Amino acid sequence: MNERHNLSEYIAALKAGGILVSAPDTGAGDIQILCLAADNRQVTPGAIFVCKGAHFREEYLTDAVRRGAVAYVSEKEYMLGSGEISRASAIIVSDVRRAMVYLSLLFFNNAPSHLTTVGITGTKGKSTTAYYIKAILDAYLERECAILSSIDNYDGVVREESHLTTPEPIDLHRHFHNAVESGISHLVMEVSSQALKYDRVFGLTLDVACFNNIGVDHISPIEHADFEDYFTSKLKIFDICKTACVNASCDHADRILAAAEKSGCRVITFGYDEDCDIYCRGAEEREDGTFFTVRTPIFEGRLRISMPGIFNVENALSAIAACTALGVPREYIEKGLARARAAGRMELFRSEDGRVAVIVDYAHNELSFRALYNSVAARYPEKRIITVFGCPGGKAQLRRRDLGTAAGKHSDYVIITEEDSGEEPFSDIAADIARFVRAEGCDFSVCEDRGQAIHEAVMEHGGDKVILITGKGRETRQKRGTLYIDTPSDVEYAEKFLAEYNASVPSPSTTI
Repeated sequence: MNERHNLSEYIAALKAGGILVSAPDTGAGDIQILCLAADNRQVTPGAIFVCKGAHFREEYLTDAVRRGAVAYVSEKEYMLGSGEISRASAIIVSDVRRAMVYLSLLFFNNAPSHLTTVGITGTKGKSTTAYYIKAILDAYLERECAILSSIDNYDGVVREESHLTTPEPIDLHRHFHNAVESGISHLVMEVSSQALKYDRVFGLTLDVACFNNIGVDHISPIEHADFEDYFTSKLKIFDICKTACVNASCDHADRILAAAEKSGCRVITFGYDEDCDIYCRGAEEREDGTFFTVRTPIFEGRLRISMPGIFNVENALSAIAACTALGVPREYIEKGLARARAAGRMELFRSEDGRVAVIVDYAHNELSFRALYNSVAARYPEKRIITVFGCPGGKAQLRRRDLGTAAGKHSDYVIITEEDSGEEPFSDIAADIARFVRAEGCDFSVCEDRGQAIHEAVMEHGGDKVILITGKGRETRQKRGTLYIDTPSDVEYAEKFLAEYNASVPSPSTTI
């Protein structure tokens, strides 16, 4: 797995892929490549440097060459000046995104082919499903399963908080390589619409792909122009899988199933219709978990998931379908689901007097908000609902309407706060959200500081309430401008301010 290749082999791979425009025809092809990077700060001697990204600047290439890059791959040629810098070989391609895939496959010696891979896509539930599958496989396999998710990544070498649902190709294939070198046999990953649209997963063959659902999300000038583009991008997952697990109970299921069947892959359906291969009935949420009866081609029985939220049953069915496709026996499916947790997903914290419940969840789009409010209304019918949330800057702009409307309709009070504002002013984002909250007749406030917003929700607005803190979960960074700034997580804020609340009110056992 650690075989090195010469520059000429990388040029040949790009040519075979039909994207090579020009390359050096001198002795430079004999140079052995020791590093592959698209970030100039990661360049070491003997590197190929890839020039890509909307924020790319020529000085990044200059710095990469100074650090030891012997060649660069780009859709245009740069004039680097004289001296040592001018000696970097220019490899010009017609598609730099696909170029990264061909380069990565060669540099990491086709690591994905040595793994059993499961990919999950959908508008909501990807990460929860990924962690359900991981828990089942962890119970079944000798080695811990690798995971690449919107929450965190683990590949046998790296365990880190995630910043992209699906990493860019070089990072993605490095994770595959690390997993193989660590003796890991299985990898579970979320597959975003952006990854499918922009070829981050081009060249992969997933053993199993799960299509959980589809709703309106990620519509913006820098993501998807409209719902059709978003939906079409999602459907591409069937072009790169052997077995497709499809939620036959979701919106647009007929079109999803038609696309899966057209691709020629094996199809397994799951849902609440008796015709489904994985069929569920009798789901109920109790204090000790959510229970449901499932029928599969292998077994029928009552199962339990520990994560709250009746909507998580569909995520569990997706995981059962995927693991059934992989041949995992019932006992491991049952054991994995019972103990599975996803950090930052439906995490519940209560005050000592029982009057305040805080739920921290990554819910960030219309489908996930709808599911969250339905679950909370059923579980806490007597409590007031306080919602703390925001929307990211510069993208997914329809969320401001959808989430503002949902929060305004289902909350007693809303606090609009920061959520990765990026390069867009927070005041503009908040104003967009506020008009939809206001249209529902709901009281609200705006507080940019997320910690202060959560403090207000816990310490003010009366008792007997459930506070929903959505969007960030256990993430420990906020994107401000082009930088990621370290911050406490929503869970840390919730625990800190509940402790303050507990100290401020008499203990239930105190007699006055």
